[in-house]
Amino acid sequence: MNEIERRRTFAIISHPDAGKTTLTEKLLLFGGQIQVAGAVKSNKIKKTATSDWMEIEKQRGISVSTSVMEFDYKDYKVNILDTPGHQDFAEDTFRTLTAVDSAIIVIDGAKGVEAQTRKLMTVCRMRKTPVIVFINKMDREGKDPFDLLDEVESELQIKVRPLSWPINQGARFKGVYNIYEENLNLFTPNKQMVTEKVNVDIHSEELDERVGKDDAEKLREDLEMIDGVYDTFDVNTYLEAEVAPVFFGSALNNFGVQELLDCFVEIAPNPRPTTAEERMVQPEEPKFTGFIFKITANIDPNHRSCTAFCKVCSGKFVRNAPYLHVRNGKTVRFSSPTQFMAQRKSTIDEAYPGDIVGLPDNGIFKIGDTLTEGELLHFKGLPSFSPEMFKYIENADPMKTKQLEKGINQLMDEGVAQLFVNQFNNRKIIGTVGQLQFEVIQYRLENEYNAKCKWEPVSLYKACWIESEDEAELEAFKKRKYQYMAKDKEGRDVFLADSGYVLQMAQEDFKKIRFHFTSEF
Repeated sequence: MNEIERRRTFAIISHPDAGKTTLTEKLLLFGGQIQVAGAVKSNKIKKTATSDWMEIEKQRGISVSTSVMEFDYKDYKVNILDTPGHQDFAEDTFRTLTAVDSAIIVIDGAKGVEAQTRKLMTVCRMRKTPVIVFINKMDREGKDPFDLLDEVESELQIKVRPLSWPINQGARFKGVYNIYEENLNLFTPNKQMVTEKVNVDIHSEELDERVGKDDAEKLREDLEMIDGVYDTFDVNTYLEAEVAPVFFGSALNNFGVQELLDCFVEIAPNPRPTTAEERMVQPEEPKFTGFIFKITANIDPNHRSCTAFCKVCSGKFVRNAPYLHVRNGKTVRFSSPTQFMAQRKSTIDEAYPGDIVGLPDNGIFKIGDTLTEGELLHFKGLPSFSPEMFKYIENADPMKTKQLEKGINQLMDEGVAQLFVNQFNNRKIIGTVGQLQFEVIQYRLENEYNAKCKWEPVSLYKACWIESEDEAELEAFKKRKYQYMAKDKEGRDVFLADSGYVLQMAQEDFKKIRFHFTSEF
């Protein structure tokens, strides 16, 4: 129980460029895991962000795949999952949200709530995941803090309660008053150092000396208004995902991050029960259970290997112990399970609920697989969505056919994109959520598998999985649409509709066939 109560597993989510990866780095800095934060934008320091390790991420300056990091802070063990913000990789982020107990949403103070943040918040609402909001970039000119709070409430459909408050912003940014701990943090723009904290009575003259008379008056008014407008902060409403605490700061300048971390480890939930199809699994159960929510190939470019990320749901994971792989019904043992600090990994002997363990995967895992000590459980909630962009993938170098096959299969197992084989001409079609994924696939095939591919256009509107109890009707449908029928990686029937109209007509003509837009049905 002790170990379960120390665990805090959370994801950092936001729209691209709101400062997610920078915030992750600063948290690692406080956790003592890195000594110098990698100044991502500066050319003088040729270091890139710790959590972006794929070659393509360093070139583009964006995160492409979720990375997992853990560190100890005070008496807590913190597991961070830094997710890609770019919408083309939303599916990776949706899956990551199934493996965490809470989330921190980063919002750019100048831009406010953006499209991608709204989508991700919908997933948090569906799963009742508690969220904390961090409003970043206060050292730049932005919107009025009260307007930002209103915007967060209306756009993300959740009540808010500020736990820190900015004193001015942009060039006149003086610091943040920490409402949660009732002290003042004065701002000195410095990327490597931590700012000073001062305990000041709000109504004393010392405040005027520290921040100037006008700003001191404004702060007193604002704080009165906050107490008038927002309910007193209650931890339970946060844990029930009804209220989101809000912090202000500047991640790049290391400001307001420690306040966020201190409050977060205190109030954030420890590992919660997980829903399986058979029953609820409680974290304190004695027997081990866990599920695979992500598979990554080639974390280490020198070794061609896959790593499956397993979230421990209950009991204790022990190295070399026999576990049942529920889908194949086989017993498996792991001699070198690992835990991650971005790319650096270390072998571990045991892990507790809330931890993320990297398991070496030689092709036995798929996303959503369950491991138990013998019980037949199936954890749910890891769907693949219906893709919206399609291209034929062709081999550009006939000498490298085998490498291309292997590369495509491994990348599809990772859930980067989906593969459909057209039954009419046997050509391979790759379906993705966004354009950028095609570039990532091509880049990784060439750099990691030494295979070249080329894309050819195919105009399709949507892929949908079909099933029916009526065999005759299913056969008739396949005959009529044989040019548009394909099989997915699991060998299930997929109908590739070439327009919205065609899909609508098909649904009207064939009443007994069910059309699904996610792979989980």
